[in-house]
Amino acid sequence: MSAPGLHDFQRSFGARIRGGGRTPWPAGVPAAAMARYEGLLFANLRGFLDRCFPVGRACLGEARWARLCRAFFRDGACESPWFRDIPRAFVAYLEAGETPPLPRWFAALAHYEWAELAVELMDGEGAPADPGGDLLDGIPVLNPALLSLAFDWPVQHIGPDYRPRRPQPVRLLVYRDAADTVCFVELSPATAALLALLEPAARRGRDVLASLAGQMGREADAAFLEFGRHALADLCRLGIILGVQA
Repeated sequence: MSAPGLHDFQRSFGARIRGGGRTPWPAGVPAAAMARYEGLLFANLRGFLDRCFPVGRACLGEARWARLCRAFFRDGACESPWFRDIPRAFVAYLEAGETPPLPRWFAALAHYEWAELAVELMDGEGAPADPGGDLLDGIPVLNPALLSLAFDWPVQHIGPDYRPRRPQPVRLLVYRDAADTVCFVELSPATAALLALLEPAARRGRDVLASLAGQMGREADAAFLEFGRHALADLCRLGIILGVQA
C-alpha cells in the first residue's frame, strides 16, 4: 500500500473507530474484525474514565454516562500518547461546553475528581527544606505536589444524594502528603490568598504576611504576624509547607 493510500486507510479506520455506526469502515476490513476493534478501544477508554470519575458516573447513571463517554470518544481531542492524559482531555472536553446536556456543575465536579490523579502523578521532589525552621524569618517551601483550585460549585459535597441547585463558590487545595496520600482541604479566603502569595516567589514568611495584610487592609503588626505564624505552622503540620529553605 502506498503512503497516501496508507494514510487514507488510517484516517478512515480511525474515523470508524471513533464514530461507530455513523461512519463506514475501510474497504477490505471484515465487519467482525472492525467490531472487535471498536469494542476493545472504547472499553479501554471507558476503563480510564470510570476509574477517574466514579462520582460523576454515579451522578449521571450508567446509560447517560455511557453516552457521554461515547460522545467524548467521537468528538473529543486527546493529542497525548499517554493513557494517563485521557482524563485531562475529558475534563477539557467538558469545560469546552460542546457536550450532550449535562448538569451545570458537572464539568467542575469532573475537574475536582481529575485533580486527585493529577496530584498523584506530580513530581514530589522540591527544594531542600528544614521542617523545624523559623517560618517567619525563613523562606517557606511549598509542597510541589499540590493544586490550588477554585470552583463555583461545592464539588466536594456533590454526589448522587446531593446536587446543588445554585452556585456556591469554594476554594480547595489538593496535595500529596509525606505518606503519598492525596489529601483535600477546603481553604478560607485568607488561607487561599496566603498560598497564592507563597507560590510565585521565594520570600521570608514575614514579608509574605506583610503583603497579605496589605491585601486585607490590615496593618502587619505583632498580632497579625503571630496569627500568620500559626497559619504557616498549620500548613506545615499538614504537609502543605515542607519547612523553610535549608
